[in-house]
Amino acid sequence: MNKEELVQEIAKKAKVTQKEAAEILNGFVETVQKSVSKGEKVTLVGFGTFEARKRAARTGRNPQTGKEIKIAAKTVPAFSAGKKFKELVNKK
Repeated sequence: MNKEELVQEIAKKAKVTQKEAAEILNGFVETVQKSVSKGEKVTLVGFGTFEARKRAARTGRNPQTGKEIKIAAKTVPAFSAGKKFKELVNKK
């Protein structure tokens, strides 16, 4: 499912126009991105948690040359699925 299809589904379920659904979805995404970039967690009970995680510096290898390279530490966005979401996916 792509963003356009998601907007269509939201519009149907919320009984709003696709334009309104797109604005809601964009607002949600922007809010999550801003919050996580500030180091805050965004938790939606039953769905999951968006958060920033720190990755330590490490040594890797260039796959073309095999030469060791240093990979710098960085912070990356992460999502952990909630219990209900995991159960729903597992019941396929």
